[in-house]
Amino acid sequence: MTQLSLLRAADYPRMPWKNGGGSTEEITRDAGTGLEGFGWRLSIADIAESGGFSSFAGYQRIITVLQGAGMQLQVDGQDVRPLLPLDLFAFSGASQVNCNLLDGPIRDFNLIYCPERYIARLQWFEGQQRFFSQAHTLLVFSAAEQAWVDTADSPVQALGRYDCLRLDENAGLREIALDGCCCVIELSAC
Repeated sequence: MTQLSLLRAADYPRMPWKNGGGSTEEITRDAGTGLEGFGWRLSIADIAESGGFSSFAGYQRIITVLQGAGMQLQVDGQDVRPLLPLDLFAFSGASQVNCNLLDGPIRDFNLIYCPERYIARLQWFEGQQRFFSQAHTLLVFSAAEQAWVDTADSPVQALGRYDCLRLDENAGLREIALDGCCCVIELSAC
């Protein structure tokens, strides 16, 4: 049976970065506690100054700038394109990553997942959109002040800025309707 959870931004726990350089608000994860034992984890990080990223060997990372001008990453010694708001970038969690902020502090959005355990897809939608998914776990994260999500078999869910709707135990092709600026994350076990 499908399980639906509405996660409110005001309730996200804050935890220190693995490298001690800042802090993260953890939105949700599949299992484990602290920085160990998870197969996937969704979080928001505040980056106040340029510096290095924590290493997560054995994981893939997908990052998006939520607030601020953006950042320039250097991954394993190579510069990558500047990352601007709502611009996605994927990289290995084992990579050596340095960040140079473009014009002051930023807030970013991170999916970290183990590719040996999960297949993951992340994409941004603006305005009114419909899509279909058969992912086992579906996360809808709002970057808008207000967004609405219709999963067809439950009441329409209203999301505030940085709230997340989590749908678990999906067992078939499901139609989802969105209204607002939202990120959709689809996760299924390998």
